Amino acid sequence: MRQSNVTRMTKETEIQLFLDLDGGDIKISTGVGFFDHMLNSFATHSGFALVLKAKGDLHVDCHHLVEDVGIVLGQAFREALSEKIGIRRFADAMIPMDEALCMTVVDLGGRAFFRYDVEMPQEKCGDFETCLIEEFLRAFSFNAGINLHVRCLYGSNAHHIMEAIFKALARTLKDAVKTEGDILPSTKGVL
Repeated sequence: MRQSNVTRMTKETEIQLFLDLDGGDIKISTGVGFFDHMLNSFATHSGFALVLKAKGDLHVDCHHLVEDVGIVLGQAFREALSEKIGIRRFADAMIPMDEALCMTVVDLGGRAFFRYDVEMPQEKCGDFETCLIEEFLRAFSFNAGINLHVRCLYGSNAHHIMEAIFKALARTLKDAVKTEGDILPSTKGVL
């Protein structure tokens, strides 16, 4: 069973998250509409079950909530992936969304690294600050223990760019966690 339950309670946020890499229900509630939209898109296109209930100090802004969801999702992903026996390990995807074209590349080998090469043409999408996507992805990649590269080749609409990123990440992870046998994908014998 490639699934995980993670709870995180701090003075700033309360998060409960269930993840199943092999599919199931999608129910997302963070109190931040645009972020819910992105996470819903991620879960739908990855084929992962994602049940998330999160509350945070939104009277300040949504930074703490978005970053902490990244932390919890990363922890859940790492736990659900477990032994990594037979996974593809490496994957990439390039996804268009209208005028935007974005790509993501991952290595699930356990060495955390994050590269973000994205220029957002607008600072906000509704009330959502576009810079928070980088914070979310960094928190996710380091807590998942994965090597994640994100690049936007071009785009003029921040909503389209962010949605293309989340869809590309979904398709990349969907491909990388697929099992192809019963061998650990490493010449070192450990991941």
